[in-house]
Amino acid sequence: MSDIEFPDTLIAPERTAWEEHRAGRLTVATANAVQDAITAHAKAVGMPRVEVEMALKRAVRHAEAAG
Repeated sequence: MSDIEFPDTLIAPERTAWEEHRAGRLTVATANAVQDAITAHAKAVGMPRVEVEMALKRAVRHAEAAG
């Protein structure tokens, strides 16, 4: 899946955003919170934001495939 370890402070907002998206009720506030968290994490670990975002989405959206 992903070699990146994500803290719950990053997993939880992405899960919320994914659930809202699937229900057709994703808000701008939720999307912005996820993007802000991804940007901060990417900067903290020294990785490109897009790589962190893609790995996080795989980790959350495809977690059932790993289990």
